[in-house]
Amino acid sequence: MENKIKGHYGGVTFHLLLLLAFFGLLLPIAEANHPNVLLIVSEDNGPELGCYGDLYARTPHLNRLARDGVRFATAWVPYSVCSPSRACFLTGRYPHRNGQLGLATHKFAMYEKWPNLFSLLKSAGYRTALLGKIHVNPESAFPLDRHWNPSSSISFGKRDVRRIAEEAGKFIRAGDAPFVMSVNYPDAHYPLHRQLNGLPTFPQTAADVKTLPWIGVDNERLRKHVADYYNCLARLDTGIGLLLEELERSGKADDTLVIYLGDHGAQFSRGKTSVYEAGLRVPLIVRWPGRAKAGQVSNELVSSLDILPTILKAANVKPPVGLDGRALQPLLEGRFVKWRENLFAHKMGAAAHFYYPQVAIRDARYKLIANPLRRPNPPAQIYTDNSGVFFIAGTRKDEVAAASSLIQKAYATYHNPPPVELYDLQADPYEFKNLANKPKLAAVQKRLYSRLRDWQRDTGDPLVDAAALKRYTTEIDEAAALKPPLSYRRDKNFRWRYLDWMKPKL
Repeated sequence: MENKIKGHYGGVTFHLLLLLAFFGLLLPIAEANHPNVLLIVSEDNGPELGCYGDLYARTPHLNRLARDGVRFATAWVPYSVCSPSRACFLTGRYPHRNGQLGLATHKFAMYEKWPNLFSLLKSAGYRTALLGKIHVNPESAFPLDRHWNPSSSISFGKRDVRRIAEEAGKFIRAGDAPFVMSVNYPDAHYPLHRQLNGLPTFPQTAADVKTLPWIGVDNERLRKHVADYYNCLARLDTGIGLLLEELERSGKADDTLVIYLGDHGAQFSRGKTSVYEAGLRVPLIVRWPGRAKAGQVSNELVSSLDILPTILKAANVKPPVGLDGRALQPLLEGRFVKWRENLFAHKMGAAAHFYYPQVAIRDARYKLIANPLRRPNPPAQIYTDNSGVFFIAGTRKDEVAAASSLIQKAYATYHNPPPVELYDLQADPYEFKNLANKPKLAAVQKRLYSRLRDWQRDTGDPLVDAAALKRYTTEIDEAAALKPPLSYRRDKNFRWRYLDWMKPKL
């Protein structure tokens, strides 16, 4: 027995180990330096959860996760569309730095196979798995021991959370080496399903809820969609509860860092695809037994870019050069540290016909949005027209016309953004009143705008250069004008030209 221990611990004597254990100084080395990592990602939902104070959400398992871990009150993603958002937290780089500027299904891609969550931890001896979609190009950048994504169980039409938990449990128990697994749930992506596989057991109806406040309009039609949004969140919550039960049964829960976040905000007008808070602000909860201070609420400004540095530090893996986030450990431990003063977001457009570039910055109170093009905002119109099943809950023109003048002005800004928008998030959390160019806030606007431009230059953002922006805009407009529409998606030889010239040289 003594020889086996010497081999595992590099020659430390058995008696010394006993002495260290007696004084409580010997941690299980594998667990201390290489915790398991469970990354749980939901689709198209902001912090409309019970633990974030939402009155209509039925999310007991996520509420418990928040009680057992740290809940971040102000967490952003850098881009409010799926593929770019996922590329950000997987690589730890802003969209314009990793290259995934739009949806993978529209052939947008990363500039190169960046070091990422799976490649870095696999090199450190981790088992790797992803359940659900990757939705980042090229998929070959992510070395997975297992990628489980059968349309019969985990798709927009089939959301079998019981099967998802079962398959996750199989992987968790499949070996003794530490694992990193991302479980990506389809809820609450459109179409919103009132009930699937008997879940939720008691669906909510329009009579049970009110419209999400940042939409600004409340009526029976919208409430029906919002009720089904909450039904999706209830099904998601049940699935996460089953997943965490599998982790508990495996005996590995105490050695596992659990991170839950939404990939961006909900798909209603002024939410997903926008740079308003309803698009960028997401739930972020971290549970790490023995390391993260349970029941804590952190009010610091955090980003999904912080996830990769946090995991690498937890796993004792050296981070690659060029990460844009920072490790959350000081906040998880409840330490008082100087943290970031600003968050940044970057948006080009999920697809050619969605193209509308915007950048945003916020601090603890104020938010500034810069809109470099003088043209209407296509996503706003697509929501208004209820174009297809994904945008059926957009706020219609007649519904806006029946709202207050404040809401009408907010939607006018949404459809035809001015060069600069400025919001006081303390007084106006839903960003209804644009305060740009108000004399009393001139210093605030100047400070935020200057800081935003510095960030763009420092990170190689092409939007800051007029010639580069024009070049990229021309490329996107050419693709949008192709006949038939979106034909570039079916062209096997199509490749975005920006992938060859836009990569920042930092």
